[in-house]
Amino acid sequence: MVIEFCELLEEKRKFLVANQLLKSGTSIGANIHEVQNAESRIDFIHKIKIALKELEETKYWLILCEKSNNYPFEKRLKEQADELSLILYKIVSTSKKNLQKRN
Repeated sequence: MVIEFCELLEEKRKFLVANQLLKSGTSIGANIHEVQNAESRIDFIHKIKIALKELEETKYWLILCEKSNNYPFEKRLKEQADELSLILYKIVSTSKKNLQKRN
């Protein structure tokens, strides 16, 4: 969905935001995919936190689009980003608690 929205931004000649959003938006999935091969619980948490940082950047670019009169905006994409934030924050929280229990 983020790729399609970035293509729409490019069609509207909003290249800077399209490029930044494409980088951060696709990085979320890449980092989550990389988590599958985490070397330890600490590495797992670290990689999820990186995905969260990219997600926060993605949300920033979406907010800029939402607040601008000259940019398209996809409400559902922002809602999905918010939902994913809740999921990833919960994963980090639970993983940290489980790590503390083991130590």
